[in-house]
Amino acid sequence: MGKVILVLVIVALIVFTAVLAVQADSRQTRHLPKVVWLAAIILLPGLGAICWWLLGRPTGHITAPVVAPDDDPEFLRRL
Repeated sequence: MGKVILVLVIVALIVFTAVLAVQADSRQTRHLPKVVWLAAIILLPGLGAICWWLLGRPTGHITAPVVAPDDDPEFLRRL
């Protein structure tokens, strides 16, 4: 019974971490590209997820520069 619970916890950790990694901004992931992090999370059960939490997830300290609407090509394209 204990092994089943351990496996379920590891699977839940992998799924939860993979969902967070998919939703993370590619420009803010640390150390490796987002695709590599996803591969590590899936291919290295447990270890990949722990490495994501410690080394890869965005910390919120990196911010995009503020751009005025008339300087933002995406905004101008939508007009």
